Amino acid sequence: MEKTFLHPPKNYALFCTLFLKFVEPNCRREIIQVMTPTNTPNNSSEKTLYSQLTTLTKDKSVWQESIPYVGSLLENQPPKITAKALWLLGEMGLQYPETIEPYVSSVASFMDSPNDLLRERALNALGRIGRARFELVQPYWEKMFELATDSIPQVRLSFIWASENIATNTPDPYETYMPLFANLLEDNDDKVRMEAPEMFRVMGKRRPQMVTPYLDRLQWMAVNDANPIVRIHSAGAVRAVGKE
Repeated sequence: MEKTFLHPPKNYALFCTLFLKFVEPNCRREIIQVMTPTNTPNNSSEKTLYSQLTTLTKDKSVWQESIPYVGSLLENQPPKITAKALWLLGEMGLQYPETIEPYVSSVASFMDSPNDLLRERALNALGRIGRARFELVQPYWEKMFELATDSIPQVRLSFIWASENIATNTPDPYETYMPLFANLLEDNDDKVRMEAPEMFRVMGKRRPQMVTPYLDRLQWMAVNDANPIVRIHSAGAVRAVGKE
């Protein structure tokens, strides 16, 4: 007999979110496991899954219980779904680092992906998770720094952004890496150069002595750089050290 697959309704994502609101918290995990789609050709379409993740993003009340579900979407999904799942796991990990811990290694594995977007999103997620608990991302520290010289500008940008997040609460491990961020001030991509001074701003507020060797360069950029955003961000880094 030919098998018949039951497809979720178009508003499945909204149904899931609203349904979970009326479920006892200690029962949600089991229910989410049942509701998690299997990765078969006849299951939810990419559009439906993406819509579900978008709805879930907006409802933080079910984030913690939904982490296993979102984590399951790191396997055998289209890149668009995987990228969305990575981003959401990062945001969930910032709020619930203990719950996200079993999924950190899977998140980190995407730093080796040939897909540019997935490398980018992996860095974004690790930055948010590391902001909450540095020790969760510490095993992947050296790999993260390899992507500082990735051939894709958006990946380098995400590396800087992730570093800013981690340094917000854990600045000391960056002491020996500040020359690398100084090199990114001279990146050949304007978007990377716009973000690079922000790392010096974050560090300047917390460890001004680590930024002092680069003040002359930042002060020059704040006045003379051709890009107005680079000038603004460089001036912000100088102010953070209190040397304006």
